[in-house]
Order: sequence, then C-alpha cells, then structure tokens
Amino acid sequence: MNQKLVAVVDYGMGNLRSVAKAAEHMADANTRILVTQHPDDIENADAVIFPGQGAAKACMGALLDTGMIHPIQKAAQEKPFLGICMGLQVLMTHSDENAGIDCLRVLPGLVKHFEFDTNSTLKIPHMGWNQIHQTQAHPLWHNIHQDSRFYFVHSYYVQPQNQHIVCGTTTHGIEFASVLSHKNLFAIQAHPEKSADGGLQLFKNFLAWNGQP
Repeated sequence: MNQKLVAVVDYGMGNLRSVAKAAEHMADANTRILVTQHPDDIENADAVIFPGQGAAKACMGALLDTGMIHPIQKAAQEKPFLGICMGLQVLMTHSDENAGIDCLRVLPGLVKHFEFDTNSTLKIPHMGWNQIHQTQAHPLWHNIHQDSRFYFVHSYYVQPQNQHIVCGTTTHGIEFASVLSHKNLFAIQAHPEKSADGGLQLFKNFLAWNGQP
C-alpha cells in the first residue's frame, strides 16, 4: 500500500510544530506528516493542512516568496484540505487587516475586525475556549459533540459571501462563521491543536477523510 503524504504548510508563522505533532499523534502507520515550504511537496501531497497565526499581510508575503500561492490554491480545490486560523482567513477574497490585503480568493468573502462598543466587557482578541455550533453534518464532525469547546485566538473573523458554506458558528458579541466547508475543503478559525480531545478527533477525522462532503 502506498504511503499517504500529508503536507503541513510552513510559511514561517504559527504553531506549525504543535499542529504537526497533533497530526502525527492521530496518524496511522501508513500516513506521513511533512512540514514543508516547498511548492512541489504541496503539489505531490495527498492532503494538505494549512495552519497559522499572525498577520494576513505577512502570511501572503511569505506564500509569495516561497512560491506556494498557486499550489495552495490548487490543493484547496482538488484534495482534502484543512485550514486552521490564519489558514482559514487567507482563503477569503480580502482581509481588512493591515489596512487591507488581497488574499487567496479560494472562497468569496471578507475578513472583518471585531468591533464592540467602548462600554462592552468583551475583549479583542477573542481568546480562550468557546463553543462551536455545528450547522451542517460533515465527516470532520464525526465523534465531536454538538457545541464542543475549542480554543480561539483571533481579532478578525470571516464573512463568507455564500452562507451555505458555513459549517459551524461561534458567538463572541456577534455570531460569526467559525468553520467553513466546501467540497474537499474544511477550514476552522479555532486551533484544534490546542483544543484537547475535540481537536485531536478533528485531526483524526481529517486524516481519514477522502475529501467528499
């Protein structure tokens, strides 16, 4: 049996090692997890995990410098693809971060900053444990209870043009789309690598997923 190759995109930002370790922990003996910034590895992989945190402008700049923009766009349309945190946000058309930055345009929509009244007790960034309400059935929700708590760290949230791709929502002052799914793509604002049993189950589900909704 051929070994399954899962590429973890390395653009110099975020919890790459903890994501890779969590994926390795849940992988079977026939699955290889490879942290890489080489376009060829993304193209040759059977599945792709696109994690990260930090700023959208720096992320897009790093993807441009490494030549990974086109392979990531292609992978997001053709093979099992998991986006995490910044790996969700830069899939959108445009982000308001850094005075505005064009993103990968994989999913039509915007990335907006949380805006609360000055009297609000809610903090930005949205940081800590919060619930994700599953709005659609999906293979990656297998054995993850409805309204399970995941760990978040972010000041921006996605606003997809097509509400039918929202697969989970979370409330922090407003209800926002915290999970998007479209065909072979699943992307989550929270950090499954920091989310205990629910996060590990998500990695296990992804590694077993064939990319079919």
